[in-house]
Amino acid sequence: MKILVLADIHNDTENLMKFLDKVEEITNFDLIVAIGDFTDVNIPKGFTAMDIGKIIIEILKTRKKPILAVPGNFDKELIKLFEDEDISLHGRGKIIEDVGFYGYGGAKTPFGTPLEPSENEIYQGLENGWKIVKDCRVKIQITHVPPFNTTLDVISSGFHVGSKTVRKFIEDKKPEVALCAHIHEAKGTDLIGDTKLLNPGRFPEGYAGIVDIKKEKIEVKPITLL
Repeated sequence: MKILVLADIHNDTENLMKFLDKVEEITNFDLIVAIGDFTDVNIPKGFTAMDIGKIIIEILKTRKKPILAVPGNFDKELIKLFEDEDISLHGRGKIIEDVGFYGYGGAKTPFGTPLEPSENEIYQGLENGWKIVKDCRVKIQITHVPPFNTTLDVISSGFHVGSKTVRKFIEDKKPEVALCAHIHEAKGTDLIGDTKLLNPGRFPEGYAGIVDIKKEKIEVKPITLL
């Protein structure tokens, strides 16, 4: 199974389409994982956040691949839409073949954005999803917020702003892969124990990731589409 990982679209449907085309020029994939922030604080005039969410999902559907998603901190209004579309991993788990996906969305910020869950809410949401997938051969954790004290949660000032709960969940449950987003400038890969971590970066800027699951190994790598 080869998974395309993308994040932080922030209303940019034009570049979403452009870079989806570019991905297909360089690699095939079987599944799309979208790690939140479909929308943004500024919604284009004449549209609602729900309109933007629906447009993005329809664009992703044009690739005719399964889609899984968690909401970002701007996507509170889209939680029900994700559930109705049966793509939600927000406090949920889904099994595809022998791979179990579970996750939780939102992230704390200094700005009072719409979806800023507490650390306890994150833990309970991840636990709910984990229970569904815990017996799968491969487990993949998906959160909008990165795990604390990694290369993936460092803002430009040098401070670590990730979630301690997300990190502890990885340490305790030891999923094979953990995917995150939110901190655009901290794109890349890292490790917590044996768990491979990926923050793909902002997709409309030409950054994404691939998780390639084979019987003998799992490869996690960022890709640049510029």
